[in-house]
Amino acid sequence: MTFTMNEFQLEGKVALVTGAVYGIGFEIACALATAGATIVFNNLTQESVEQGIESYQKVGVTAHGYVCDVTDESAVTALIEQIKQDVGSVDILVNNAGIIKRTPMVEMSAADFRQVIDVDLNAPFIMAKAVLPDMMAKGSGKIINICSMMSELGRETVSAYAAAKGGLKMLTKNIAAEYGQYNIQCNGIGPGYIETPQTAPLRETGHPFNEFILGRTPANRWGKTADLAGPAVFLASGASDFVNGHVLYVDGGILAYLGKQP
Repeated sequence: MTFTMNEFQLEGKVALVTGAVYGIGFEIACALATAGATIVFNNLTQESVEQGIESYQKVGVTAHGYVCDVTDESAVTALIEQIKQDVGSVDILVNNAGIIKRTPMVEMSAADFRQVIDVDLNAPFIMAKAVLPDMMAKGSGKIINICSMMSELGRETVSAYAAAKGGLKMLTKNIAAEYGQYNIQCNGIGPGYIETPQTAPLRETGHPFNEFILGRTPANRWGKTADLAGPAVFLASGASDFVNGHVLYVDGGILAYLGKQP
């Protein structure tokens, strides 16, 4: 037998999770910390970074927070250099930061469309570009892009988000294709509908959207942020060294299911 649970350990690894102040990013960062990684995160303001550090401290995680706009290439370059000086070069990048604007396509301005594309697609490109040289030099690295079921499905009012996440899925595959030769794995996680503070109003009993999601999900529930922890550790660890260019959908089976018969 050659496999051991040590394959999942991340001691000595530096993990950068963008926008990981709360929600999915925070849960993933905590999971990586539990596996032994040193956690680094960013956000747009000093206030939000300090709030993030406090949240990590409350759960026993020492995290290093930085102010950085992930759409600003020069700022990202400076961030990666600062992280390298403070804790070491990035071994694991999780492109978590993202936005969504729910607007019917014919009512959406081109400026709003571009903003979603900039944060949800251009920024992961900028971040990956910044960490890849050090990963190539070390001969190892993990990049995890937080994709979405909207990389596979369309839905009303999310044209920009779906376009960005579809592009991110293909960026994931292309990074794998281009840099797999350096023992760098780039994969995606596609969360389903997850319980977060933002979705709380939609999850009230009797709400039409809540009933819609439960009816479309074989698991018959919303996902929890904790459901993403195991997949993230797997894709960040040596256990996934021959998994590349894959999007792991953590959706309770929605993408496999047409929904309940009327």
